Amino acid sequence: MPIDAPKGRSVVNIGDLRRRAYRRLPAPAYHYLDGGADDERTLARNMAAFEDVRLLPRILRPIASVDTATTLFGKTVAAPLMLSPTGLTRLFHRAAEPAVARAAAAAGLPYSLSTMGTTSMETIAAIGDNPKIFQLYIFRDRGLTEDLLTRAKASGFDAICLTVDTAIAGNRERDHRTGMTIPPKFGARSFFQFAARPRWSLPTAWDQLRGRGFRLPNVEGRVDALKNEALSLIGYVNSQFDPDLTWDDFAWLREHWTGTLIIKGLLAPDDCIRAVEMGADAIMISNHGGRQLDDVPAPVEMLPKIRDAIGGQAELIVDGGIRRGSDIFKALALGADACSVGRPYLYGLAADGERGVAKALHILTSEFARTMALAGARTVSGIDGGYLVGMDKR
Repeated sequence: MPIDAPKGRSVVNIGDLRRRAYRRLPAPAYHYLDGGADDERTLARNMAAFEDVRLLPRILRPIASVDTATTLFGKTVAAPLMLSPTGLTRLFHRAAEPAVARAAAAAGLPYSLSTMGTTSMETIAAIGDNPKIFQLYIFRDRGLTEDLLTRAKASGFDAICLTVDTAIAGNRERDHRTGMTIPPKFGARSFFQFAARPRWSLPTAWDQLRGRGFRLPNVEGRVDALKNEALSLIGYVNSQFDPDLTWDDFAWLREHWTGTLIIKGLLAPDDCIRAVEMGADAIMISNHGGRQLDDVPAPVEMLPKIRDAIGGQAELIVDGGIRRGSDIFKALALGADACSVGRPYLYGLAADGERGVAKALHILTSEFARTMALAGARTVSGIDGGYLVGMDKR
């Protein structure tokens, strides 16, 4: 999706935050955030699919006050919205995951920390009293996986979110062009692009000098424990993704984690049925933001079929394509319990640190509340297919 010319200084929507992120980030960092796989058709479709859903407002209903609060993972939250796990968050702003976690806590929304986050889970767990989710991979090194589960439980995380669609990396061509791969392969042009954004590069360089730069604190201790001087952190992490994971591995995780278990990265109804049968409490319907396999359906397109397939046996979260509060309303009307966002809050982080994240969350939740009022829905539980053209109530 091309970047339009900025119009004025006001930030009134997520698109404005995206434009600010474009201006403030070095090109490699921006395209790592903004890009998708192959021709990026899935990336575009994730957003376009919401445009195909039409709202049917119901009039003469009392809407002087609407209540956006709901229950998710057994906890009361301010709105049916959660912050997806995103790796390498420090790449977009030196304030990193703590800034995002503080903004989420202030907004009363669940926050998910990635295994590949640049802040420890213990640090994040101590921020606020909003629901916290730790995103997990089942690594080849089960000792590392078990250690992460033990730390998550000890830190008080409310849920584990298993990501299952990244056994191998998608073909992200923007990253190949800029050198933003793992490990990075920057050329002279990329270094110039970093230098051209001194508001980003100088503070980042200063953090590196002070030992506060890019780290993966949730996994680096395992490398130290292995006492292998030839083993780099990046090399170790890359070696841990297992393309031969099966449902037996999911069963292993269910046995080792007795709390709320979320599975992220499902699109097929049959897979969702199996996940529920094997103990999943919630499903994040996701194509990894269009960053893995191109030309797959948008999550919201698969939502009605998945809801029909599993009924009310698990909570459903639509992950991908949400750029407006009205998108959240549409997803709920189609059968979701909530939505999750990654890029929108990262655009905010890149644009203005913690204030930018808070702005992104305010935009989405206020748009959602306005959509509820204009559509005639006072409560989240009252949102159903009756607010959509040509849709039956769920």
